[in-house]
Amino acid sequence: MDKTYQPHAIETALYQNWEANNYFAPQGKGAPYTIMIPPPNVTGSLHMGHGFNNSIMDCLIRFRRMQGRNTLWQPGTDHAGIATQMVVERQLAADGIGRHDLGREKFLEKVWEWKEQSGGTITRQIRRLGSSVDWSRERFTMDEGLSESVKEAFVRLHKDGLIYRGKRLVNWDTKFHTAISDLEVENHDEKGSLWNLRYPLADGNKTADGKDYLIVATTRPETMLGDSAVAVNPSDERYQALIGTFIELPLLGRRIPIIADDYCDPEFGTGCVKITPAHDFNDYEVGKRHNLPLINIFDKNAAVLATAQVFNVDGSVNSAFDGSLPPQFAGLDRFEARKQIVAAFEAAGLLESIEPHALKVPKGDRSGTIIEPWLTDQWYVSTKPLAEKAIAVVESGEIQFVPKQYENMYFSWMRDIQDWCISRQLWWGHRIPAWYDDAGNVYVGRDEAEVRATHNLGDASLRQDEDVLDTWFSSGLWTFSTLGWPEQTDALKTFHPTDVLVTGFDIIFFWVARMIMLSTHLTGQIPFKTVYVHGLVRDGQGQKMSKSKGNVLDPLDIVDGITLDALLEKRTTGLMQPKLAEKIAKQTKAEFPDGIAAYGTDALRFTNLALASTGRDIKFDMGRVEGYRNFCNKIWNAANFVLENTDGQDTGVNGEEVELSSVDRWIISALQRTEAEVTRQLDAFRFDLAAHALYEFIWDEYCAWYLELVKPVLWDENASIERQRGTRRTLIRVLEVALRLAHPFMPFITEEIWQRIKAQAGVSQGEKQGETIMLQAWPVANDSRIDAAAEDDIEWVKQLMLGLRQIRGEMKISMAKRIDIILQNASAEDLRRLADNAPLLNKLAKLESVRVLEAGEEAPMSATALVGDMQVLVPMAGLIDKDAELARLDKEIARLDGEVKRVGGKLANEGFVAKAPAEVLDKERAKLAEAEQALGKMVEQRGKIAAL
Repeated sequence: MDKTYQPHAIETALYQNWEANNYFAPQGKGAPYTIMIPPPNVTGSLHMGHGFNNSIMDCLIRFRRMQGRNTLWQPGTDHAGIATQMVVERQLAADGIGRHDLGREKFLEKVWEWKEQSGGTITRQIRRLGSSVDWSRERFTMDEGLSESVKEAFVRLHKDGLIYRGKRLVNWDTKFHTAISDLEVENHDEKGSLWNLRYPLADGNKTADGKDYLIVATTRPETMLGDSAVAVNPSDERYQALIGTFIELPLLGRRIPIIADDYCDPEFGTGCVKITPAHDFNDYEVGKRHNLPLINIFDKNAAVLATAQVFNVDGSVNSAFDGSLPPQFAGLDRFEARKQIVAAFEAAGLLESIEPHALKVPKGDRSGTIIEPWLTDQWYVSTKPLAEKAIAVVESGEIQFVPKQYENMYFSWMRDIQDWCISRQLWWGHRIPAWYDDAGNVYVGRDEAEVRATHNLGDASLRQDEDVLDTWFSSGLWTFSTLGWPEQTDALKTFHPTDVLVTGFDIIFFWVARMIMLSTHLTGQIPFKTVYVHGLVRDGQGQKMSKSKGNVLDPLDIVDGITLDALLEKRTTGLMQPKLAEKIAKQTKAEFPDGIAAYGTDALRFTNLALASTGRDIKFDMGRVEGYRNFCNKIWNAANFVLENTDGQDTGVNGEEVELSSVDRWIISALQRTEAEVTRQLDAFRFDLAAHALYEFIWDEYCAWYLELVKPVLWDENASIERQRGTRRTLIRVLEVALRLAHPFMPFITEEIWQRIKAQAGVSQGEKQGETIMLQAWPVANDSRIDAAAEDDIEWVKQLMLGLRQIRGEMKISMAKRIDIILQNASAEDLRRLADNAPLLNKLAKLESVRVLEAGEEAPMSATALVGDMQVLVPMAGLIDKDAELARLDKEIARLDGEVKRVGGKLANEGFVAKAPAEVLDKERAKLAEAEQALGKMVEQRGKIAAL
């Protein structure tokens, strides 16, 4: 092995070997264990969330694979309708071509071309993370098999009365001209206005205080052209007498009723609210409760129509209603119409006031345009019947959420579920399998031929629905469509239901719930048994990562490293505001003055898993990555030490007689406890606790202690052959087992080292399980190897050595200098342990002599350590130059005293404390506490030295 650990030198070659040998394919003899990768967008590239959940999924799969389970981790990508179409349209626009210039068929050819050229980026990146997915089964939500599954699902749900077409209010993207899901809407906090408008009362009515008008407050005065009513709270005494009377709607002269509804807050504004059911989701619900007409005043661009489209609450046309609109507003964009409508109110003396108002503005996450609630004809899934069974399987425990509290979030949404709009006005996606005849009748079928045959349509003219399905519809079928459904394939019978879904809490509603609803209805099976919900990966300050903040980290930049210039280019390119780019550049330079070092995949994965405490957001810390890169180095160096002491040596793996020391028995015993703990925590999805147990054993027990404690045996020419053989066997076998335990967390370094040591460790050759660590058996604790006596003995040795190290450190005694020690209050057990481990202690603790203090004997001036009830005394006489040490301590005490006075004076200054930011004050207080603590230690130490 190389002397230093170089991850880039091993990772790519190892992964290629794994993939070439088909090691990721299902092959275990045990029960099936399946995870379906949440399909990332084919347009995308890796972000920290991908890196995090891939680490978790791969850890689970490698763990269960080593347990002998028949594991399948199936990969795939999502066609990402609007995102992909936008990318290709942008490319065409650069050449001056619009999609309508090409037509639907030619445009889709361009999309498929782009997908073939660029769509594999994210799958290549997933490989770099070491993810052991079965690439031979990779699926794409638009591939032929999944397209058939989608059509089958649509047809069956429609036949069961669960899919229908209706006119409803949707989130309308005025740039892309399509409905979008709530998940694609971002709410931005902005400063706006609240317009208080006067609405005249009709028929001579007046308010309780004698006014002939009501004042309504609105953030969208332009929508008043579509008002159907004014609402007040039924308990609001100010307006009791007006309920059931009418308003004379300004600018139109339309009479609209005053209604009573609990939606109104009497404390907000005047307590009167304009109701515009066709352009506000809350108003839409009020409109349904009161059977109000739905008056659509905008076209698909959110420009004012010449004549409003008026519908009943059931979506039918309301032909009795006059949809006339003021001609001066026709064709105006909604925001220009706002200006002119406000001006018209002011000119008519009906503008009461304008107030500043903070509001949330909904914008399309890709278009950036303000979303318009808009009435359109769309396809819907009737979700309430599906939700009943989906709730029941979680209540019964068939599906469990980890952490359990996310069940409450799931139930809350499912019990108040709304019908799901599944149609999108795009070209890229699964086209809706519905056809229309010239009379507008709709027919649903798997293809046109089936529609004609089923409905005896002969040669009648038919046209297919232009819309495509929401990508969440096809991804909702993911667990079973990828296994061949509706065909009852062997894969479907074997691997469905799947075992675990690993996902973020933000898509429990949009994906998890829909998968449960669709799977239970269409297959009669749950889609998965466990939903492991993880938090959001945030930056080191706990802020959400976003491009606008310039704090996004690419996991591959951590794996492979990136220069400061390249990182700056990534973070600031494309930002429209130069000041923001400058701010982000400044922050980046402060955080990464030298760019990001190449830490390798294993260090990043171990960081992710060590931070994966259940359910909480993850505060990503680059310091942890550096620490776990050091952990990799520690393992590598330990392996080199083991190879140096076992390569070509007799390690007793062929059945020779061995003799195990108490040190050997201790590490074997500690290994059993670690095996049990890591397994227990992985079973419980506590990746953080499993990682901690593994780290503690490898670093603290095996590397820091065991490797040091066995050196006297390995290097002692007088040690017995059996003792050395036993130590070598323990040395190599414990390392081999530790590598297997660590493999799900750190696949590359464990495979590389395992390949180098397997012969010395006695791993069988020439068999399948001998070729790669990932197919080795998962370590199982053996209680008969737990040796409490050896653990107690070595713990005693460790405490003694730690106490002596602390004395050497405090008293500045060289670690190479031999020392005398005196034992006081030593028990018979202490003396036995001292005798049993004398050679080891003499060698490692550099002991010159050891004696027990006689009864009545006065101890010399000594530094003291405690080991249980026993005192360990190190006489100071002759060990240090007293005068030189006192001079050094006086100098350090003076420096620290000055620091305490300087910082203390600053904090005593009322002017400084009043003006300084909180973080500066916290830093100064911490500095003072640290200096005071250090000063106290120095004074105490000086007293000890002066007393010698």
